[in-house]
Amino acid sequence: MTLLDLTLPTAAENLALDEALLLAAEDGTGGEVLRLWTQPTPAVVVGAGGSVAIDVNREACAADGVPVVRRSSGGGTVLLDPGCLCVSVVLRTDRPGLGTITDATALVMGRLREAVRAGMSDVVVAGSGDLAAGGRKLAGSAQQRKRTHLLHHASILGPSTDTRDRIARYLRPPEREPAYRVGRDHLDFLACVLRADADLRRDVIAVWEPVGVYPNPPIGRVRELVAEKYGRDEWNLRR
Repeated sequence: MTLLDLTLPTAAENLALDEALLLAAEDGTGGEVLRLWTQPTPAVVVGAGGSVAIDVNREACAADGVPVVRRSSGGGTVLLDPGCLCVSVVLRTDRPGLGTITDATALVMGRLREAVRAGMSDVVVAGSGDLAAGGRKLAGSAQQRKRTHLLHHASILGPSTDTRDRIARYLRPPEREPAYRVGRDHLDFLACVLRADADLRRDVIAVWEPVGVYPNPPIGRVRELVAEKYGRDEWNLRR
């Protein structure tokens, strides 16, 4: 596994890069990678099968110029902004413990739990791929699987109160929610990791132990994916 600490300018490009890394691993031009990134400006990201009409306050997003982009993996709708650390891993599916979505989620989020709990002892893996503390959500995640590799990406809420305020403004109550949410609104349900970004990045890297830097990020494929998918309303607003 190598390390790629790379943030691109737009949400469409950042989501395209995650998928491009998965595709590169599949076709043999890439491999296992840990990517760290932070979305430079607020963006709403919907799961592959998610409902924009139900999950997103499109009027507020339009008024504030916040894009709505659909990712290639499943999971729920999230708000990404500079207050979130995004962690994306591409792994071989023949690794022990990665044979199913459930098993892979447990492994990946278990490792992220170890990174996050350095400053919070009560962190647990909750729901279908969250991290929570005291019954409140700290991080969410989603997964996409191909024949030989999988992409699992997570977003971790940092200490900025602006992020949670934006979530309350741009996201409606979700179409589906984990049992541990028990109907709470966004502000009551969400918590944050009270860690400096640099410290959290260091601990995430430590639990994955990448060796070296990912060579030649697939920027050409990113451009293709943005043109074909992530930059198009037919994909982003299809449901």
